[in-house]
Amino acid sequence: MTEFPEGTPCWVDAMFSDLEGAKHFYGDVLGWTFGESAGEYGNYTQAYSEGKAVAAVVPPMPGAEGQSAWCLYLASRDAAATAEKVKAAGGELLMEPMQVGDFGTMALAKEPSGAVLGVWQAGRHQGFEKRGEPGSYVWAEIFTRDPDKTDAFLPKVFPYKVQKMADEHIDFKVFRIGDNANPALGRMKMGEDFPPDMTSYVNVYFAVADCDAAVKRAVDRGAKLQFGPMDTPYGRFAAITDPQGANFSVIDMRKTEGEMPQMQDA
Repeated sequence: MTEFPEGTPCWVDAMFSDLEGAKHFYGDVLGWTFGESAGEYGNYTQAYSEGKAVAAVVPPMPGAEGQSAWCLYLASRDAAATAEKVKAAGGELLMEPMQVGDFGTMALAKEPSGAVLGVWQAGRHQGFEKRGEPGSYVWAEIFTRDPDKTDAFLPKVFPYKVQKMADEHIDFKVFRIGDNANPALGRMKMGEDFPPDMTSYVNVYFAVADCDAAVKRAVDRGAKLQFGPMDTPYGRFAAITDPQGANFSVIDMRKTEGEMPQMQDA
C-alpha cells in the first residue's frame, strides 16, 4: 500500500448515532459495503468500494450524539510532533495523540477558525486503498469564516506551498505538498449564502459515476440537497447533507465544463 506524504489527506470517517442507517444510506448512494464492526475500537466499521478500504463509520462517543460530521485525516510521520505544531500555530488539540492498536496513531485538532481536522500516523493501516475513482474520496476543502487564520495555520503544521485563485470575486486557495502537481487541500471563504450559525468545517468530496443519479438516490433516502448539481472545470458536483446531518459532496470528474481557473503563488 502507498505511503502518504506528510500533509496528504489519507482517511475519512464519521460518527453516526444510527450506524445501521448510515451504512444503508452510503451503501445505496456510494455503493459501499461494510466490514465487521471492531468492538474493541468502539464498533469502528470500515467501508469498502470494490473491496478496497475508502472510509469508516463509528457510533458517537458519549456526549457527542447528534453531531454527525465527516472528519478528514492528514498524514503525519510523527503525530506527537504534529500535535505540538498545531498548538504552536494557534490551533486547539481536541484529542492528544492516541495509539490505535497496531493500526496507527491518531489525533484530533481544531484549526483557529474552528474546522476540525484529524492527524494520522500510519501503522498497519496506511489509509485509503482507493481514491479519485467512483465510490471513494477525491477532494476536500476547508470552508472558513476567517480565511486569514486558516491560511496562516496550515503551512506552519504541514509542508504546504500556497496558491490562490486569480479571481478577485472568489477567495479560494489551494495547499500543495512541495512541487506536487496535484493540490492536497482547498480553502474557501464562507460567504453570505451560508447560514449565519454555520461554523467553519471541512467539506469532503466523494467521486461518483453520475452526479445527478447520486443526488437522486441521496434525496430519495432522506438527504437534503444544499447546492447543485453544477458543472465546473473540475467536474459536475453537488453538496448534500445526509439524513443525520453530515455534510459532503459528490462529484463526477469525467463531466467537466469550462476552462481551469488560473492559480498564482499566494
